[in-house]
Amino acid sequence: MSSKRAVIIKNLILLFLLIALAGGSLLLGRYPHPGFLNPGDLATDPIARNIVMNLRLPRIITAIILGSTLALAGLVFQTILGNPLVEPGFLGVSQGAAFGAALVIILNIKNPLAVPLAAGLFALIALILTWSLARFIRYGGWIIRLILAGIIISALFSSGLGILKYLADPLSQLQEITFWMMGGLSGVGWQELKYILPLTLPPLILIVIMRWRLNLLSMGDRTAHALGISPILEKNFFLLIAVIATATVVAYCGIIGWIGLIIPHIARRLAGSDTGKSVPAALLSGGIFAIISDDIARTVTTGEIPLGILTSLAGALIFTVLMICTPLRKHA
Repeated sequence: MSSKRAVIIKNLILLFLLIALAGGSLLLGRYPHPGFLNPGDLATDPIARNIVMNLRLPRIITAIILGSTLALAGLVFQTILGNPLVEPGFLGVSQGAAFGAALVIILNIKNPLAVPLAAGLFALIALILTWSLARFIRYGGWIIRLILAGIIISALFSSGLGILKYLADPLSQLQEITFWMMGGLSGVGWQELKYILPLTLPPLILIVIMRWRLNLLSMGDRTAHALGISPILEKNFFLLIAVIATATVVAYCGIIGWIGLIIPHIARRLAGSDTGKSVPAALLSGGIFAIISDDIARTVTTGEIPLGILTSLAGALIFTVLMICTPLRKHA
């Protein structure tokens, strides 16, 4: 069997698994009893039908978008920056979003859109500050300067977040900030999905369509120039659309760690380092991982476990296994 055919079969298996998990998750919950809902009850039980259509369905769609977005953004970052240990929040996006959300909570603004709007706004502000600062740094090439600027901006927003948490009311505001930072999909419905889709689907589609160009960008600037493309322009384009999609899901779902770090590694194990093959694998694997994590978060206990806790726990364990099972390479 050819390598290309094997990758296609693997991606088809991932697609089937994603669809099966999504369908099963619609019936999985704690109403009317813990476990799977009888599909026949949907025709006779209006409460069950309402739960499935208005609570579980938008949540499952959001989980797929969340996992796919963070996975593809992580793959883009790791490929362009040439570092397998970076993730979507590397340019200060996650820290900026957390600062924006905490600021709204401290100001006691009750509008339901205030937290996601502020989180998204400050995520983009963090990106702009990182880009601007990188232009003034005089050490190394553009990517190195971007990484250094991202570290600095992340530290500044983390410090600001620490100040806001210190000023927060420990009995209400601090708990709300902490819960938001742990991440989750409990507050996402059709209304929120209406804002998430237009800002995440176009970047995901562009990355999938242009995935072959990521291979060229990973070969180095000289090779890219020789092949007739502008590496700086295209790298910035990929980073920008990846950050916009990431900022959107972080704004509505909170900070969900490790998906953008480990899923690209899993995708490369399944499909190889060629981004023409690994991008679809990352897209599907990210959705699968997010659905499984969210199913566990909402069904294991009577309360809901913050999604970020589960993804961090599972991510750390999977990453440990991946690193232990990686063949030892000798360097000259």
